[in-house]
Amino acid sequence: MEKHRAIPSDYMTVGQVAKKMGVTVRTLQYYDKEGLLSPSAESEGGRRLYTDKDLVLLHQIKALKSLGFSLDAIKHRLISLETPADVAAALCEQADSLREKIELLKASLTSIEQLREEVLQMQTVNFKKYADIIVNLQMKNDSYSLIKRFDDETLDKIRNRFNKESGLKFMDRLNRLSDEILALQEAQVPPESERCQEVVEAYWELIMEFTNGDMTMLPKLMEIGTIDTATNAWEERQKKINDYLEPALKIYFSTPGKDPLHGVKE
Repeated sequence: MEKHRAIPSDYMTVGQVAKKMGVTVRTLQYYDKEGLLSPSAESEGGRRLYTDKDLVLLHQIKALKSLGFSLDAIKHRLISLETPADVAAALCEQADSLREKIELLKASLTSIEQLREEVLQMQTVNFKKYADIIVNLQMKNDSYSLIKRFDDETLDKIRNRFNKESGLKFMDRLNRLSDEILALQEAQVPPESERCQEVVEAYWELIMEFTNGDMTMLPKLMEIGTIDTATNAWEERQKKINDYLEPALKIYFSTPGKDPLHGVKE
């Protein structure tokens, strides 16, 4: 560290840096102690002196800290600022981190707005349902709007039946099967066709897996799944699926040996 008799015009004291950068003197002293940002020089009187380059480093630290990085992580992310390319690289990294945070904030804002819509449609305050909706929004489960239709008893059964991992796997299988059903509908494949009946059987088996064979859940699921007027994209999609499945299921259950109650818990 350089020593100076007086304070040169191109140097700043710790107090001046603190005021200019909106931090406290104690913070700068702590950064120095931790080896995160040490002054570039010192006066003969022992005053710690900073340069404009130190201000750029401090700006880097503040930006990374605002993004949630720990001081230890910041220490390992600070980039040398010896050349224009170094400075540009540091700014590029900060910009990338900010863009990532912006995307996360956008996703959070969308989730809040979606939850608000669901809350307004529910007749009572129910924090368990709110929590379920939040979890499903985080999982990017488009069927989150169904949650408000479930009663507490059915929701408790679902919570006990699935955790986050198994729930994601189940929804992935259901979505892939739903895509196949929509493809059959768009191709105008008859409900009585062999291919359609194979898909319907797979769909029914998935419903049985969802309920774990609990027949008391079926009437509620049928009521919940009935969509007269779609209010969002997922409901519009599900309504198309229901319109195609209804006649196909009737044919499936009329086939000998396809008793819907077979092998199901009473």
